[in-house]
Amino acid sequence: MSKKPMLIARRTFLAGMNVSAGGLALAFFTGQKPTSEPTGQAGPKPKTSSQAEERTSPGLNPNVFVHVAPDGLVTIVCHRSEMGQGIRSSLPVLIADELGADMARVKIVQADGDRAYGDQNTDGSNSVRSIYEEMRRVGATARVMLIAAAARRWKVAPEQCEARDHVVIHRGSNRTFGFGELAVEAGKLPVPKPAAVPLRPKAELRRTGGPLPLLDAPAYVNGSATFGADLRLPGMLIAVIARPPVVGGRVARYDASRALAIPGVKRVIELPAPKPPYMFQSWGGIAVLAENTWAAMRGRAALDITWEHGDNAKYDSERFRQELTASVRAPGTPVRNVGDADAALAKAARVIEAEYHVPHLPHVPMEPPVALARVQDGTCEVWAPTQNPQAARTEAARALGLPEEKVQVHVTFLGGGFGRKSKADFVSEVVLLAREAGTPVRVQWTREDDVQHDYYNTVSTQLLSAGLDERGKVVAWRHRTAFPPIGSTFAPVNKPGEGDLQQGVLDLALAVPNVRAEACEANAHVRIGWLRSVYNIFHAFSINSFIDEIAHARGEDTRDVMLEILGPPRVSSLEELGIKNLRNYGSPLETHPVDVRRLRNVIERVTQLSRWNDRKKEGRALGLAAHRSFVSYTAVVASVVRDAAGKLRVDEAWIVADAGTVINPDRVRAQMEGSVIFGMSLALHGGITMKGGVPQQSNFRDVRLVRMAETPRKIHVDIIQSDAAPGGVGEPGVPPVAPAIANAVFALTGTRVRELPISKALQV
Repeated sequence: MSKKPMLIARRTFLAGMNVSAGGLALAFFTGQKPTSEPTGQAGPKPKTSSQAEERTSPGLNPNVFVHVAPDGLVTIVCHRSEMGQGIRSSLPVLIADELGADMARVKIVQADGDRAYGDQNTDGSNSVRSIYEEMRRVGATARVMLIAAAARRWKVAPEQCEARDHVVIHRGSNRTFGFGELAVEAGKLPVPKPAAVPLRPKAELRRTGGPLPLLDAPAYVNGSATFGADLRLPGMLIAVIARPPVVGGRVARYDASRALAIPGVKRVIELPAPKPPYMFQSWGGIAVLAENTWAAMRGRAALDITWEHGDNAKYDSERFRQELTASVRAPGTPVRNVGDADAALAKAARVIEAEYHVPHLPHVPMEPPVALARVQDGTCEVWAPTQNPQAARTEAARALGLPEEKVQVHVTFLGGGFGRKSKADFVSEVVLLAREAGTPVRVQWTREDDVQHDYYNTVSTQLLSAGLDERGKVVAWRHRTAFPPIGSTFAPVNKPGEGDLQQGVLDLALAVPNVRAEACEANAHVRIGWLRSVYNIFHAFSINSFIDEIAHARGEDTRDVMLEILGPPRVSSLEELGIKNLRNYGSPLETHPVDVRRLRNVIERVTQLSRWNDRKKEGRALGLAAHRSFVSYTAVVASVVRDAAGKLRVDEAWIVADAGTVINPDRVRAQMEGSVIFGMSLALHGGITMKGGVPQQSNFRDVRLVRMAETPRKIHVDIIQSDAAPGGVGEPGVPPVAPAIANAVFALTGTRVRELPISKALQV
């Protein structure tokens, strides 16, 4: 970390008004009272660049995350995006705990996109697990410097002093200095290297791991929280875009005259057609710019556009499913090998085989993509609900041909993300339009835009084969998987690679002597992106469903068969897994090994809580699934019943999570509850299908989400207490949900579900 003072005004989007929440000063993104604009719309204005000019703040600035002012106010920067998961209520508390700050005298501000903060991508369940120790060192550095300043004044050894409750105390005499009294002097001291800074014993982290408030809750409730669509600038125009219906399509011709005749419509602008690989480029198409959203939407509807659809117009979901089936029914590229699975299958007393299919899945966050931009005098300023402000900054700079230092990206609250808002295509659109229009522009996506122009979770087909000996023991396991990988969005790739298959295939511990996994070819015809838990969704669905099928074939308990196949408690080595390397979600195996003990533990715990042994009750059935993802371990039991109308519904669910060390248990609990609901939506209703390269779904009428009446009457969450390193939280709860429901459906009805959504095969 540099000793250079933290330039808060440049690197963070400081808001005007502080809102008190339990004594904590919260700096929200925009705090002005609504102001009427020329368009007649009301809303808060973004800060202008003159209000965010560089300035040096007096006091202690040991790094870009912490500032201690002479009046004692501690400012902590949250560099990850807030989308309801409570990261602004977690990371800053961890830093404050390590510092010894009083939360009543802490202000939290949101970081702009800036490489000075390191990785800012709020994705991959990575906001705590990859930077837990780093964030502790951020706070510890400030603490060590404050203690050093106090020790110099008292002429004592720093070891005789401690920092807590916003003061430095000399233990021998109980003398104290407040943080503010020491800030300027501490700021003149050399900044120690982070690795040399001692961390507190975990027992001294007084708030971490205990009940913590959702600090932004008051803003959510009283309406002061600012999301992307809330922002206004003087002279701003609203843009709504007619994008090519097929990926890779382009405008053949158009007539803007009828659109320009709509009252309020000011401009019609053609966006450049993207070239593969599509990455985060604009989709292209025709943008209608108007004084308000309704006029822009009416103008778009009036456009007379003829499209050239391109090669992807041949994409048809049913036909492509046949291609995937053919792909997994032929040998693929070996990616994992133990023993000789093919020979063992040929000699097995019995072979069980099943094919599973999961369609494209959309994100549908509650807030569709939106962004506001102003381009002037060779600079660009963007306000957006982005999960990855640095990627947004890079794409804006690329689209405009500007150096990145000429682009600022301010982060608003996100109305949900699920991975969709890590992509910067909507930012690319808005900066191009703002430059062309010569005035601030806000691009607003509709729900139809969101559904039909998404980076979908990929479509997949899995073929699993198991060889059983005369006693029914599994002696061979072969897993073939075919799906267009996310890499196809960035480069010509037509089969999953090592990084893709770490998600449930390469890191699946099996006490089976012969194991083989193969990656099979599949070409992409849409933009593929990461969705909450990504490939784990279909890998967990196929593997857990298949284990349930093996148990049924053997006439045995699914839990017992699952534990048998996983084998005894142990840490699985790369040699045992039959692989040379495991990317392990970017975490070192020494810290986050493949730990069968932990996976067995969540299975045993969830079946205990759900009274698995009493599951054979009339009118209901239980299903079990478990999975390792993002270096955490989760298990789910779902109860399925028939309601009075004869429809199947999930009436109760249990989820147990082992995510290692937990900062904020309440937010982990909320994430697990949300994972059950999210996973239920995917399991019961999820799916985007294509015909002629065009998505056949467009809005909530045909992209169904679980509604209140469908939710379980109870969701039981149990968080395993652990001293292990922090694991992921936001995503690991999702993968076991769909197979647990599918297995319960089979137990109740005798109908085996091998394809999602379940509603396609059953009345639910």
